[in-house]
Amino acid sequence: MPSPRRNAEGRPLAACAPSSSGSPAHGGGGGRFEFQSLLSSRAPGTDPTCARLRASESPVHRRGSFPLAGAGSSPALPSPLPEEDRMDLNPSFLGIALRSLLAIDLWLSKKLGVCAGESSSWGSVRPLMKLLEISGHGIPWLLGTLYCLSRSDSWAGREVLMNLLFSLLLDLLLVALIKGLVRRRRPAHNQMDMFFTLSVDKYSFPSGHATRAALVSRFILNHLVLAIPLRVLVVLWAFILGLSRVMLGRHNVTDVAFGFFLGYMQYSIVDYCWLSPHNAPVLFVLWNQP
Repeated sequence: MPSPRRNAEGRPLAACAPSSSGSPAHGGGGGRFEFQSLLSSRAPGTDPTCARLRASESPVHRRGSFPLAGAGSSPALPSPLPEEDRMDLNPSFLGIALRSLLAIDLWLSKKLGVCAGESSSWGSVRPLMKLLEISGHGIPWLLGTLYCLSRSDSWAGREVLMNLLFSLLLDLLLVALIKGLVRRRRPAHNQMDMFFTLSVDKYSFPSGHATRAALVSRFILNHLVLAIPLRVLVVLWAFILGLSRVMLGRHNVTDVAFGFFLGYMQYSIVDYCWLSPHNAPVLFVLWNQP
């Protein structure tokens, strides 16, 4: 029987080139040679010729390796991009939270804008909402405070009214400043038929009516002696006034919420800088009556 072919080192070629299938002609010897080739690939002292053949036929390469372009040469790795040129595919949690809050704010404001037009679901209540809008406007409050200040005949009354005038002017200044900086447009379903608007009134954030409602209500509750039903009415007026701004489509929900917060904090500023005949005598001389 002829012996199997051997290579130069005297080893059978079946150990390095296993048969693809064991045919019956060879009595299933192909499976035996494949098993021997696997053992020889893991044993020490493996034939370098067979190892090179297996490495060249293997489709799996180490991470970061490239196929051989020529004899013993490989292309250079691409240089990494600088940090500022890389795309940020993982946005921050704060950015996701702010975008989600903005989407909820716009959706909820549109749902609550039931008096935005005459054809809205609550369009018949729109005149009452506009009357509430006038009750929280800055011009009537300024004119009313100036009139009461001119008619007051007591130092205590003048002191309270002087600080109310100071708080109203501070409110107008801060709201105009923030609106000019933020420049958030009013909702798209708003009708620009507001009572006496100025240049910054085309912007929405924050709600000046909400800041004024919170400021005036806190001022009244702290400096006027009122019965409990009247105090409840003052709080309800401030809350309904802020809600009417969203129902009319004038503002978004976050505009009114921040307006309430800003008005509440404004009273703290006024209370800290309280004007009196001792620290601001020049102002009280204007309304001094013999």
